[in-house]
Amino acid sequence: MTAETTAAHEHTPDARELADLELLLSGAFHPLTGFMGPADAHAVAGHGTLADGTPWPAPVTLALPEDHPASPGDRVTLRDPEGAALAALTVTERRDGLAAGPVEALGAAEHGPFARLRRTPEEVRKELAGRPALAVTMRGPLDDLEEIRAVARELDAVVLLLPLVFGEDGPAVVRAALRARDLLPEGTLVAAVPLAPREETAVDLELRERVAEAYGAAEHLAGPEPVTIPGPPHRRGLVVFFTGLSGSGKSTVARGLRDALLERGSRTVTYLDGDVVRRLLSAGLSFSRQDRDLNIRRIGFVAAEVARHGGLAICAPIAPYAATRAEVRAMVEAVGGDFLLVHVATPLEECERRDRKGLYARARAGLIPEFTGVSDPYEEPDDADLVIDTTGVSVEDAVGRVLDPLVRGGWVR
Repeated sequence: MTAETTAAHEHTPDARELADLELLLSGAFHPLTGFMGPADAHAVAGHGTLADGTPWPAPVTLALPEDHPASPGDRVTLRDPEGAALAALTVTERRDGLAAGPVEALGAAEHGPFARLRRTPEEVRKELAGRPALAVTMRGPLDDLEEIRAVARELDAVVLLLPLVFGEDGPAVVRAALRARDLLPEGTLVAAVPLAPREETAVDLELRERVAEAYGAAEHLAGPEPVTIPGPPHRRGLVVFFTGLSGSGKSTVARGLRDALLERGSRTVTYLDGDVVRRLLSAGLSFSRQDRDLNIRRIGFVAAEVARHGGLAICAPIAPYAATRAEVRAMVEAVGGDFLLVHVATPLEECERRDRKGLYARARAGLIPEFTGVSDPYEEPDDADLVIDTTGVSVEDAVGRVLDPLVRGGWVR
């Protein structure tokens, strides 16, 4: 790849957008050739509103941060999370937080399990060689193989199973498709498709129809949605996220909670203290808002990975900004973990009276710029799951106030 093939501006899309990008580049969203803007919503649906009269959401979109410099006419290199250039977006419109425009391939996406089954529509149509296909899109096991057999006989069609792989459940959906293939007529084909689900059922089904048609389907059956039965709380990943001013007692309570959980021995516990993370994971970051947000995102990423594998993570940063705390909650919930936000709401006056590290005194003297509570704001949570004030409260009592809801909720035995 030469320097001329990439663009001056760069962006890393989220997981859903990367999946859509792969489908755009493979032709699975034909005739779409790029990300849509708000005005393009009717292009996929064929009309402008849902049955209840609400506008169709544009289903194949790309969000750009408000401070991203790209303007209409600019090219943006779209990269995967590891930095590999996948495509160039030529921006035709920026509005309502979205960037619309056509995309062109710069490189191939890396695939994990079942990479050999990530086949393009062109590859599948070539194998069909003009034969009619009955496409079955599936997000979980199929519950009625006889219906598929009957429709395939009626159409004299090849069965084409299209497991919709997105997120952690992707490999399980492919395994379900391979099991079904062995029970369906000889010659049944399987092609894994990275189509992320949409909240609006009608939009989701419309996109599944579009993809099935691109793969050469004469007829399309939408398999049932998977039924998710969450495991018991004590086996689910959990992140207990403390937030509060410096000196509020959040680190002390968080360490006490860690010790109490280790004494019980029923959970694997990972403790992520704000100061320790700053020294080891975020060394070199300043205390600007941008770097503070980056530090919290790094904590959130590690905590979400712990939760993904069923562990319990305890985090104790200041985390002064509501939007970044919400990002961490979303990270954890996206991997199937639970999230408990604990606001240690000790008043500023009490925190400053304690001032164990002398930080407030230095901040008041102007020696520490952008210090939370003095020269930089702290956005108090309005979504805290638990609020405690450590003023005049012993460490044991404060820890108990956090531990009790964990026991009542079933996360800790």
